[in-house]
Amino acid sequence: MYKMLVIGLSAGGMSLIRQLLAALPRDYSLAVVIVAHIPQGHDSYLAEVLDTVSALPVTMAKDKETIVAGHVYVAPPDYHLLIEQNKHLPLSSFALSQDEPVKSVRPSIDVLFASAAEVFESSLIAVILSGANSDGAEGIAYIKQLGGLCMVLNPLDAEFSTMPSAAIARANVDYIAGIDDIISLLISVDET
Repeated sequence: MYKMLVIGLSAGGMSLIRQLLAALPRDYSLAVVIVAHIPQGHDSYLAEVLDTVSALPVTMAKDKETIVAGHVYVAPPDYHLLIEQNKHLPLSSFALSQDEPVKSVRPSIDVLFASAAEVFESSLIAVILSGANSDGAEGIAYIKQLGGLCMVLNPLDAEFSTMPSAAIARANVDYIAGIDDIISLLISVDET
């Protein structure tokens, strides 16, 4: 049974994440954690924007915050977001880090994905959407290695195909699909 959904996106991913969150039902049982690349020095209103389209509550993740199912969390700007070791919701929590940027970005998709993989292993689902760099490729490969379910937006459907293409090249992902199919898969795995 899956417990957490982690999503990475960058350039070209905003309309996709809005569409995805708008489609998740109010009773969706997974915790959802999102890393989006926000230019350094900019405030992030991503949680507020996504909260307007989501039936699930959306907030910016806070250090040491307990993670609960059926909630959407967004990484704060200029911090890596990590999942702290505890295999059970709601006992798992977040850790924020200002360690060096990874692939020139902070927050890093790779950092979130790797820490979530170590905690949730085969109870984790990862999704990579549109983006203009290769962040997320190493993280999704690690999630796959530890038994998680991995989905990547078809690069032909991405406004910026570098990120999904890098993930596909690096990992033997489970699904390469358009956004509508990804949404259907995310809803169907929650119903099993």
